[in-house]
Amino acid sequence: MHAASLDLNLLRVFDVLLEERSVTRAGARLGLTQSAVSHALNRLRYHLGDELFQRDAQGMQPTRRALEIGPSLHTALTQLQGALTPADFDPAVSDHRFNVIAGAYACAVLMPALVAELQTRAPKVVLQIAENPPDLVEQVDSGRMDFAIGSFDSAPDRFARERMMTEALAWVVRAGHPLADRPATLEDLVSVPHVVVAGRREAVSRSAISQRASWEDLGAFEIELAKRNLARRVGVVAPDTFSAMTIVARSEMAALIPRRFALLSAQSGRLALIEPPYETPPVDVMLLYRRDRLAEPPMAWMRAQIGEAAAGV
Repeated sequence: MHAASLDLNLLRVFDVLLEERSVTRAGARLGLTQSAVSHALNRLRYHLGDELFQRDAQGMQPTRRALEIGPSLHTALTQLQGALTPADFDPAVSDHRFNVIAGAYACAVLMPALVAELQTRAPKVVLQIAENPPDLVEQVDSGRMDFAIGSFDSAPDRFARERMMTEALAWVVRAGHPLADRPATLEDLVSVPHVVVAGRREAVSRSAISQRASWEDLGAFEIELAKRNLARRVGVVAPDTFSAMTIVARSEMAALIPRRFALLSAQSGRLALIEPPYETPPVDVMLLYRRDRLAEPPMAWMRAQIGEAAAGV
């Protein structure tokens, strides 16, 4: 196959289809009919001599060949797009799509402020938010995702890690809970069962990005309990902070969660906030991205918007 004979539009269809795994969704993003997407895929299959995608009950599943060439093609397309992007990026009229990895905390605490900014300054841009994927490194490396928000402890030098916010932790119980009537002691906290969020400090993918995967206080509570010969009782292990809050709101249990998250629920009247009767270590909320991509005007602009939104939260 000669690259000079290949229509770059076919590669764009392939790139979006590899991400969406759906002819319908790919067509919607590209502004093409399903028939046009299928026709483009068939032409690319002919050029590359591979099926590339096979349909099953879950959608369009890529072949081994598609998975092999996908990251390199996406990087090349991203670089080409960057080269063609006007240096005078104008957010007021741009319809640029920004892809951000963010969990429940960032979506509840940071994203409302960011979206409010975007509606005023860049009403046509699209913000696509995705959950933390197992291949986070590959997603950010390839440019499929522009930014990731989380508690990242370390990353290779090609990634930037900027502290957006510092978050404290607080205990929550349901509104009207007996512990909500007075400042709680350690004895009070261990008198009720706890909801804890499953998670661990882990390395993401196969690279050296280390990400804190839960909002536990890294043993500070357990250390204080040990000093007084006290022990906690775990009643529920929940998969995420939002689930923990929902369980606490309808039970007699307590949970340790991010303070800003706790305040949102306390303001709604569902939960009551309890300040920890011991010192808890703060958690840094970081913005992760490829350093070299700040040369792209849209990336530099969006990074500034995220930082401004975080500063106002």
